Amino acid sequence: MRACLVLFAFLFISSSAQAQNDLGIGIMLGEPSGISAKQWISRTTAIDAGFAWSFANDTAIQLHADYLRHRVYLFETDDFESRIPVYYGLGVKTTLGDDPTVGIRFPVGVGKTFRDQPVELFLEIVPILDIAPNSDFAINAAIGARYYFNR
Repeated sequence: MRACLVLFAFLFISSSAQAQNDLGIGIMLGEPSGISAKQWISRTTAIDAGFAWSFANDTAIQLHADYLRHRVYLFETDDFESRIPVYYGLGVKTTLGDDPTVGIRFPVGVGKTFRDQPVELFLEIVPILDIAPNSDFAINAAIGARYYFNR
């Protein structure tokens, strides 16, 4: 579990050093529900992180970090406002509580940013393979919004 926390911190801190202050912080509602942050590394890649409450695991706290690639659009148009990017990635999570777990995340989602507003709306589904203490499969899903600083 310590290794997962160290990896979580490393991913988030290293992305902050590379990006140009394009950090978004907001909320996510679903399983889990809590605080969400996203740091852009490049035009198409980002690190997202969450500090949330997992109601499925006896109201435990869940920490996660994901590397995301934004590669395709639901609507391929010349108009920026009509584009809705699809993202996918790979990450890690740990659940802290009575029954702590460590797992691998496979997030897939859509996120919409607005040219004139520093806001992103997102919806994601995340299959999870728990690897410790036992192997198990779960699915997280959340809808959320982030406010971007320095945009």
